[in-house]
Amino acid sequence: MDGRNRSNIESGLEVKIVLKRDQRSGDLTEGIIQDILTNSSFHPHGIKVRLESGEVGRVKEISD
Repeated sequence: MDGRNRSNIESGLEVKIVLKRDQRSGDLTEGIIQDILTNSSFHPHGIKVRLESGEVGRVKEISD
């Protein structure tokens, strides 16, 4: 699924996000979505979310 469409994102999903500090390296962080922070239905760099761990980043991959 595509992490750029808000319709694919919901609380409780396991995802991989890129944190602001990791944007250059592309390192991904795994976690469970707590909150969806992007209001628009689409974002070219990924929907911004907060994980249960408190980390904030843009969704790059949605785990199946």
